[in-house]
Amino acid sequence: MNSARQTLYFNGSILTMDESRPEAEAVLTEGGRIARVGNYRDLIHQAEPRCARRDLLGRFMIPGFIDPHGHFPDSGILSLFKVDLAPPPLGDCCSLATALERLSAKAEATPPEEWVLGAMFDPAGVPERRFPTKDELDEVSKTHPVWVEHFTGHAGIANSLALAWRGIDESSTDPKGGRFGRSHPGGRLNGLLEGMSAMGPLGDTEFRIGPAEFREAAAHAGREYLGKGVTMAQNSWAPETLLRYFVGLAENPLPGMPDAMVLPAGHLEPGLSENRMEFVLPESESVRFGPRKLFGDGSLHVQTACLTEPYFVPLNGNADYRCEPSISAESMFKQIMPLHEAGFQVHIHVNGDATADIVIEALVKVLDAAPRSDHRHTLIHAQTVRKDQLDRMAQQGISASFFPAHIYYWGEHHREVSLGPARAENISPARWAVESGVRFTIHNDATVTPTLPLHLAWCASARKTSLGRVLGEGQRLTPLEALKAHTIDAAWQVFLESERGSIEVGKRADFAILSGNPLESGDGLKDLSVVETLLAGETVCRA
Repeated sequence: MNSARQTLYFNGSILTMDESRPEAEAVLTEGGRIARVGNYRDLIHQAEPRCARRDLLGRFMIPGFIDPHGHFPDSGILSLFKVDLAPPPLGDCCSLATALERLSAKAEATPPEEWVLGAMFDPAGVPERRFPTKDELDEVSKTHPVWVEHFTGHAGIANSLALAWRGIDESSTDPKGGRFGRSHPGGRLNGLLEGMSAMGPLGDTEFRIGPAEFREAAAHAGREYLGKGVTMAQNSWAPETLLRYFVGLAENPLPGMPDAMVLPAGHLEPGLSENRMEFVLPESESVRFGPRKLFGDGSLHVQTACLTEPYFVPLNGNADYRCEPSISAESMFKQIMPLHEAGFQVHIHVNGDATADIVIEALVKVLDAAPRSDHRHTLIHAQTVRKDQLDRMAQQGISASFFPAHIYYWGEHHREVSLGPARAENISPARWAVESGVRFTIHNDATVTPTLPLHLAWCASARKTSLGRVLGEGQRLTPLEALKAHTIDAAWQVFLESERGSIEVGKRADFAILSGNPLESGDGLKDLSVVETLLAGETVCRA
């Protein structure tokens, strides 16, 4: 034993997330791992004489947060390379005019022909209740391609130069699963590109971002994540270029950055695992390459999530509009089956309950054809899954990752527009999942909402909208359940529960030290902060 590498943490409340020992008085670490967990008197005798001692000063220590679904380092890309157009409560872009002014200022500071990129725009968050149009973006600049992303990443608005770059003109027809917006049916293009297939490369995280910019963004986002107690980030959709950047990060890690779990795009298989790409995924402690990612539908906000009952206020004016699925159980079976047979776990983007019906049916067929007892296939977001669907998921061993931050940021929108009062009560139905026996996680989907684990846990336990309305009293989690969903359950969901996610002997010494007690009340969670973050036993961020 190297005594210089031993540290004893004591005089605080230690929440372990280990069911066999939920709390402890002290923790002894060595070499970046947890060596002992127990009471202070025992551990002080087991520690070597020169062991470093860390007085927690009565604070609360928990395992470091693990991001179950997000898009690291998008927040760094947004901060450094794009115009932030988020309205309240996410940002301060309070009108369409403000958005256009910010884009114009960026264009004036950008050399001609280079792109002007806006992000995080939400038409529901500005008084005009609409996107800018192609013509308005042409007024921003006729010498720069201009592209403005919806905050969900599932739609955006392009000016004429950006549409031409994308290869879209007045004769273009809508692609499968997407739509090119027009001023009226059969009218002129208005610049709206709705759905991943319509956006094409414009929807990629790495659009106009090279390897140097990527590393700069990763360093920026890494500081942000560590400041919030996140010791493992995630990028949940990595196509070829982005994967290449993460391979570079794995081979040449940045100091002071959280570990990362990267989900390669499912369509890259089998070429990726058969080493038929221009790069090979390396073995790395700091960057892991995990489940393969697939898409089932789009977003509730732009009404491309597919529901079994109509949208409460359909944006297209069709009272029966539910969003017609672009997938079938057969098409999803064909996508999932080869990945499943190759031994991969799949994470599937599913927002609407009609999409969930299709995806669950496909997974049942896959598991009937090729049974696997511990696959941990996961529905991502699962915002409108029903209780009967959760019961079926439990029977099949299917997991879920919920997005309860929607309750605070857009609960009122879902209540008044997307789903209506009754269905909105059960958005992100975590209590139903507990009752059904579905193991699940909670996520922020950064940058859709910022990486704020304690606020996210508050969203799941308090379920209050930005106006203070409780949305779904019966779906509340306890604060402890919410914290577990962002620590040990998040580790479990990507097969890492044996090495992180709880404070247990042998696991990594990844800790977050909190300013107060996260268990006192659901409302108290949102007012807490992370005062220190430790990665493999080393302090990497201190408030």
